[in-house]
Amino acid sequence: MLNDIYQNLDPVAFSIGPFSVRWYGLAYMVGFLCAALLMWCIAKRWKLRFDADALLTIICCIIVGVIVGARLGYCLFYGNGYYLDHPLEIFALNQGGMSFHGGLIGALLSGIVAAKLTGIPYLTLADMGAIVAPIGLFLGRCANFVNGELWGAPTNLPWGVVFGGSAGMMPRHPSQLYEALLEGVLLFVILFALSRKRPPRPRGTFIGVFLIVYGICRFLIEFVRQPDAQLGYLFGGWVTMGQVLSVPLILIGIGVLIYAATKKLPQKGLPE
Repeated sequence: MLNDIYQNLDPVAFSIGPFSVRWYGLAYMVGFLCAALLMWCIAKRWKLRFDADALLTIICCIIVGVIVGARLGYCLFYGNGYYLDHPLEIFALNQGGMSFHGGLIGALLSGIVAAKLTGIPYLTLADMGAIVAPIGLFLGRCANFVNGELWGAPTNLPWGVVFGGSAGMMPRHPSQLYEALLEGVLLFVILFALSRKRPPRPRGTFIGVFLIVYGICRFLIEFVRQPDAQLGYLFGGWVTMGQVLSVPLILIGIGVLIYAATKKLPQKGLPE
């Protein structure tokens, strides 16, 4: 049958002696590299005064913010109190557990540091980060699929995937791939198309659109994504933590877009 699709991919990309490199780690590395290259291209297209030192500073800040934020976000939002009793487990990154919403908060906070160090307006940095972020989202969700984690609810649709293990042997929605397409491909196409407009859109436009579109996509996909076992469904059994965390993103995004349309601040690079 068409829905008897088995996911038996190896999460380890390659091994060198006792060291193994996983697809998930490669997704992070390639995502940050692509983000740096695209940010450089966007800065040149927008005619921003932007140099290599500024780019390196920004990427270093974002890497720290994303990784720390994603891990702490998972422990706070999805840990269900476990990490309060086992605080040292917070550092066990090899055991998995990263939250997009936490990573977003970490990136936005580390962006404040990057803005102060480089002299680039914060919203300009946030806009560039919003345009390149879907690349990392796409790669990360593909890596989730390879790992056989964050799978969807059971389905009878012909493209249902059997993940095995704790997911059981029933076909499930490949929700990781849904997210890769919507949060990755669709969001990137929208933001990149907007970035091609001349003159550049006012500061805050891209991060506002990013928050709204991501929040909507994530909220919808959560209907076919299996909630985390330790949390299950919230508020009477019809909403997930991912949906709870996505609603504020939509509201904040709308507020940022209103601010951008009202202030109409031009994009700006390094100070003279």
